[in-house]
Amino acid sequence: MASPVESRRPQLRKDPVTNRWVIFSPARAKRPSDFKSKSPAPSSSDSPQTCPFCIGQEHHCAPEIFRFPPQNSDWKVRIIQNLYPALSRDKDLDSSTSPSSVYLLWGCLLDGYGFHDVIIESPVHSVHLSDLTPEDVAQVLLAYKKRILQHAGDDSIKYVQVFKNHGASAGASMTHSHSQMVGLPVIPPSVSTRLDSMKQYFNQTGKCSICHVPTKDLLVDESVHFISVVPYAASFPFELWIVPRHHVPHFHELDQEKAVDLGGLLKVTLVKMSLQLNKPPFNFMIHTSPLQASDSDLAYSHWFFQIVPQLSGVGGFELGTGCYINPVFPEDAAKVMREVNISI
Repeated sequence: MASPVESRRPQLRKDPVTNRWVIFSPARAKRPSDFKSKSPAPSSSDSPQTCPFCIGQEHHCAPEIFRFPPQNSDWKVRIIQNLYPALSRDKDLDSSTSPSSVYLLWGCLLDGYGFHDVIIESPVHSVHLSDLTPEDVAQVLLAYKKRILQHAGDDSIKYVQVFKNHGASAGASMTHSHSQMVGLPVIPPSVSTRLDSMKQYFNQTGKCSICHVPTKDLLVDESVHFISVVPYAASFPFELWIVPRHHVPHFHELDQEKAVDLGGLLKVTLVKMSLQLNKPPFNFMIHTSPLQASDSDLAYSHWFFQIVPQLSGVGGFELGTGCYINPVFPEDAAKVMREVNISI
C-alpha cells in the first residue's frame, strides 16, 4: 500500500509574502522523517586557544562596537566590526558617487558605503545559540535591536539585514556561535518584492499576509507572543518561520518581555530542528521593514524570522526560474517537527 507521501500528486503553491511559486514534488524524497542532514556541520580548525571570538581573546578581534553587560570583562554578547566587511564604513569613500547613485550606459553605480557587523552570541567556544537560556538568547536579540537603532540614526542606511550562518556548508567560516548584520544604502530586490507582494495582498483583502499566515496543519509551536509554522509554500524542506502574533512592522520594536518569549521559542525551534534533522547546517534571517518605511507601508509590512536547514542544494532550475522544488510537503514537515517534545 502506498504511503500518503507517495500517493500525493505534485502541487504548485504561491506564497503571498515572497511572491514565489514553489513546486512540491513528493516523488523526489523518501518519508519526511527520513529527510535528515547526512553530514552535520563539520568543525573547523579554530579552537578556544586560537579563536578570536572567545573570552580573553578580544585583542585579536576587529574593533568592538559594544558589549553586554557594558564595560564588563565577563561579557555575554559582543558586537564587533567584521574583519572582512562587504561594505565600507568610510562615508567619503568616493564622493563622486555618494550619496546618489550614478546611472551608466548599462547598470547603476553606487558608493559601497554601509556597515557589516558580527554579533558574538556567547563568550564560550562550545556554546551554541540553542544551548543558551531564553534570557540569554533574548540578550542576543536585544543586541540586534540596539545595533539596528544605531544604524537607523544614519539617513544613508535604508535596510538592515540580520542573519546567521551555522555550519560550513551554510556559509560559516567560524565555529564559534555568531551572527551578522549588514546595513545597506539600498533596499534589496528580494525585500522590495516581498513588500510589493504583501501590499498586493493587503489591497485585495484588507489584511496583513503575515497576520493571517495559515496555521491549520502547519503550526509547530506557540508562545505568548509568537508562533512557529512551516510556511504554506515553503521554498526549502523543513523551512520554519517564527511570526509575531500581533502586527509589528519592525523587528527593533521588540521589548524585553517579548525578547525573552521569542528567545524561548527560537531555542525550542533550533533544538527540535537539530534533533529531528541530525544537526543540520542552517541559516536564519530576520525579515523586517525598511528603516524609513512610510506609515502606509507599515499597515501591511510585518517582520518575521525565517529558518532554513541546509538539506538540499539549489540547482539550475531554481537559479534560472526563481521557482523552487521542495520534496517535502509543509504539512508533513510540520507534523515531523511537532513530534519532538522538549522542555526548556
